[in-house]
Amino acid sequence: MSDTAKKPAAPSRRKAGRHRGEGQWAAGHFTPLNANEQLKKDDDGLNVRTRIETVYARGGFDSIDGQDLRGRMRWWGLYTQRRPGIDGGKTGVLEPHELDDEYFMLRVRIDGGRLTTEQLRVIGGISEEFARGTADITDRQNVQYHWIRIEDMPEIWRRLEGVGLSTTEACGDVPRVIIGSPVAGIAEDEIIDGTPAIEAIHRRVVGNKAYSNLPRKFKTAVSGSPLLDVVHEINDVAFVGVVHPEHGPGFDVWVGGGLSTNPRLAVRLGAWVPLDEVADVHEGVVGIFRDYGYRRLRNRARLKYLMADWGPEKFRRVLEDEYLRRPLIDGPAPENPPHAWRDHIGVHRQRDGRYYVGFSPRVGRVDGATLTKIAEIAEAHGSRRVRTTVEQKMLILDVPGDRTQSLTEALEALDLTTEPSVFRRGTMACTGIEFCKLAIVETKARATWLIEEMERRLPEFDEPLLINVNGCPNACARTQVADIGLKGQLVMDDDGRQVEGFQVHLGGSLGLEPGFGRKVRGLKVTAEGLADYVERVLRAYLDQREPGERFAAWVGRAPEESLA
Repeated sequence: MSDTAKKPAAPSRRKAGRHRGEGQWAAGHFTPLNANEQLKKDDDGLNVRTRIETVYARGGFDSIDGQDLRGRMRWWGLYTQRRPGIDGGKTGVLEPHELDDEYFMLRVRIDGGRLTTEQLRVIGGISEEFARGTADITDRQNVQYHWIRIEDMPEIWRRLEGVGLSTTEACGDVPRVIIGSPVAGIAEDEIIDGTPAIEAIHRRVVGNKAYSNLPRKFKTAVSGSPLLDVVHEINDVAFVGVVHPEHGPGFDVWVGGGLSTNPRLAVRLGAWVPLDEVADVHEGVVGIFRDYGYRRLRNRARLKYLMADWGPEKFRRVLEDEYLRRPLIDGPAPENPPHAWRDHIGVHRQRDGRYYVGFSPRVGRVDGATLTKIAEIAEAHGSRRVRTTVEQKMLILDVPGDRTQSLTEALEALDLTTEPSVFRRGTMACTGIEFCKLAIVETKARATWLIEEMERRLPEFDEPLLINVNGCPNACARTQVADIGLKGQLVMDDDGRQVEGFQVHLGGSLGLEPGFGRKVRGLKVTAEGLADYVERVLRAYLDQREPGERFAAWVGRAPEESLA
């Protein structure tokens, strides 16, 4: 265990935060101020695995303690899924136990999006045997199952861990999956390979009880790609590849990003960090969150609120003085990415002369049989490595140049295209009401329908465009930073009936010009009217845009009548 993991920082005499009632450990406030904090104090979430294996897997769903069921099981990637047949109007009305099904969502963490074909085959096999074929690729590079029984968890863990995979801290108030560039170590244009940093971070913090009781979840990103391919602007901490004029390749540090109902972009600390010190800085930032993070109110318990109150200068000072105990080197900001697409779709040459092939499922929805076939196709074409992306896409690495055509044809036969339409390439969707207890509307099938409709209605549209479909206000599908962000809610149709629909955010973006979407006053669309609306606003863009103008830039100046 490193020095910063041994004990919480000593309480500071400075005023830490907005007032003494924020529940900050560093201010001496260790008494739990809400039920979630009490639950974590009563028993570390990591301890629930023993009970799952020795009690709950044997006694079945009815034997599970309620505190474990809706709390600590998250530390091992388990959430109860939504009971079938409950409409979105009841999401915020019913008690948790009324929404709970007796089956679970299980999240497999895939740090850096890195998989071997052996691991992918095991993931596919578990899907087929234990999850009714379900397997969704998330926008944080993980894989999620549904229909998991608690009785099957010991065997599922045995199989996953047998090939080096894990569900440890895939959910909960902990350091979540470390997202990374899917082309780390192979891309011709890479600034620096962040893989060693991801591995070092994982060794230090994942499963470490020094960091298993954070105020809320903590999200990390590491990438040395000039494409800025890990949505670093909306992570709690991110390390972005840059070249220092004196010290060479390293990482620029960003802190305090996050979305949900109060979005905030991460800010630079202005510090350059060499590869072998990334894990030190990461551990320091996690330590600050643990010790100074706001624990009083759950809705203010993310790191972004502390950053909003402190600012980057104070945050860096505390990091250097109390955690690293050394100054950081000032460094440059990353350059803008060379183009809007950051998903690595298509066939691309690697630095070793071989190729990687990026392909697009539909809104991350695959199944176990398909994942197994992807592993088989990769191996048949000389590859043993697969990657997932933060856009719910996949890559196969290390393909010889004379076999890329055969590989793409084999993928096409599975409806996994390397040349997707703009709409298929740029559309994401969260889990939605099919399985999520927080959702209000259906998302996966609706987004798939929207893709097909737009391909039919606007087949020539070729401008980069992100359409993100979310089932509730929590922005798991990043609605505020999409060109067209769709936040699920119930709306009134023309006949006065309450139906599924969406509040529309327009013009959000990351990368070239990061910013949050514009909401047009009163603009809500029904789910059935969604394709008509998207077609209408895209045709207005095509008619009114200036040469070379991106959709988000046009939205910023367009009159409201063009957006309604």
